[in-house]
Amino acid sequence: MASRGQRPEHSGPPELVSPGVSGHPFMTREKPRNTFASEGSRSTARRPGVGKRQVAPVAGVARETRIHPELLYHVHLCFCLPSSRMVDIQNRMAGRALELLYLPQNKPCYLLDIGCGTGLSGGYLSAEGHYWVGLDISPAMLDEAVDREVEGDLLLGDMGQGIPFKPGTFDGCISISAVQWLCNANKKSESPAKRLYCFFASLFSVLVRGSRAVLQLYPENSEQLELITTQAIRAGFSGGMVVDYPNSAKAKKFYLCLFSGPSTFIPEGLSEKQGEDEPTESMFTNERVPFRLLRRAMVRKSRAWVLEKKERYRRQGREVRPDTRYTGRKRKPRF
Repeated sequence: MASRGQRPEHSGPPELVSPGVSGHPFMTREKPRNTFASEGSRSTARRPGVGKRQVAPVAGVARETRIHPELLYHVHLCFCLPSSRMVDIQNRMAGRALELLYLPQNKPCYLLDIGCGTGLSGGYLSAEGHYWVGLDISPAMLDEAVDREVEGDLLLGDMGQGIPFKPGTFDGCISISAVQWLCNANKKSESPAKRLYCFFASLFSVLVRGSRAVLQLYPENSEQLELITTQAIRAGFSGGMVVDYPNSAKAKKFYLCLFSGPSTFIPEGLSEKQGEDEPTESMFTNERVPFRLLRRAMVRKSRAWVLEKKERYRRQGREVRPDTRYTGRKRKPRF
């Protein structure tokens, strides 16, 4: 493990940059300018009611995942200031990811922060006494991290092209809201599956055997989640998905817990009612769950069928009447 005054060696063309270094071609002290769109273009055109630090939406772009992350975060940094609520949410997610790493207590570790951005999650790692290296694709976000004088080292690079460090460099890895970007192809030549495998294979290499990686992500659908987990298993990882607050639309969070050594237990996800037995985690498996086959054994309109349907609606958050002794009872043809 590297000490505070030392940096790990790495391979590849990218260079580690200390936050105090100026004059680097990518890490300048100059404030980033919006070089991606002219003032009269649709993406930055001013409209009535649009504030000074707001951006008019681009026509035909419904979700942020359709924009390249470097462009999106550059424009976001130029026009939006981070609020205290955003900082608080970022710190809470970083704290939860650090908790799921299960690092030894009272021992500083050397960690990797994938998609570090402006260094908010890295600042939490420093406050907990750990040393870290941040990797991000956006020069504007890293410039802001330099201006904030974060304590970690910063690296400009694309995680989809691999992580350029020697094997066994890091004691753990966290990532906040970054991995889902690899599921989108910004060029015809890019393959999301290949980029994900390159990322997970290089991540498996740079971690110490037996360590963990906790990746917080926002999957767009179940297909994206399956693609990510499949490539992680293919690269050699074991583990599973931890879901916090699974029944909440706003507080629901996905944490992919990966083990680079022998498979251990998967932590339980947080929930609003910790006393109730509810599914909060999912395991990697190739077996199909015969849910429909189990439901076929139930007689339609029977009491068991009605109770199962009402319980399913409750898990979906729908308003359901309470169960009574009359639930599912067959009524006579006349009163």
